[in-house]
Amino acid sequence: MSWHHQPFVAFDLETTGIDPETARIVTADCLRIDPVSGEKHPLSWLVNPGIEIPEETTRVHGISTEHARTHGADPAQSVREIMTVLRECWANAQYVVAYNAPYDLTVLDREMQRHGLGELSTIVGYVVDPLVLDRALDRYRSGSRKLQAVCGHYDIELTDEDAHTSGGDALAAGRLAWVLAARYADEIGGDSTLDTLHQAQQWWYRDWAISFADYLRRRKQDDGASQDELDAIHVPDTWPLHPRKVTSAAR
Repeated sequence: MSWHHQPFVAFDLETTGIDPETARIVTADCLRIDPVSGEKHPLSWLVNPGIEIPEETTRVHGISTEHARTHGADPAQSVREIMTVLRECWANAQYVVAYNAPYDLTVLDREMQRHGLGELSTIVGYVVDPLVLDRALDRYRSGSRKLQAVCGHYDIELTDEDAHTSGGDALAAGRLAWVLAARYADEIGGDSTLDTLHQAQQWWYRDWAISFADYLRRRKQDDGASQDELDAIHVPDTWPLHPRKVTSAAR
């Protein structure tokens, strides 16, 4: 049975910011899906991140600081519960679907460390990242690679109301993984195993990161950037989890 017919967990976070090193979880969804039966079992969290949620971020996902403080759960307990769901998924040799996985999983890892709950790298298992798959399998398509745009390209419904909610995005990512596996059966469906697919995504992500870093350097160079500015450009090339940044003071 092909991997995309097996049960999995679709995972998504909404957070306080775009930097996974500092972002805190505001909402989370783990959606257990059985593609054969169609059964879906959602688990959702609203979390008090313990810090202010910037107004520009609230405009994206709709959760204000006041709302999160009043109705959100304890962050340490929430992170513990989220990692338990993922741990059980991976322990059962199932896979986690996450769109742009290095962001969500890196945020979760840093939250685990922040609350003394260990490191995600010690338990991470198979991951399917529709963003990595789409970029690799339809490399030269122009246009946005944001989740809503990619869903539109593959005729998957993700309304403005559901976009940028962790529940809506998790379900859309799960559907997108299915559609990609069916459309590109010769490349990633059929006899492909989760092990070979996971390794392929690591290679594809690294190739993209190297190419994107080169593109950024060319643009900076055209703008007259100094060599130090060019050398400072760095795009992490590890997938599905970025290693923790080491500051000069910690070396």
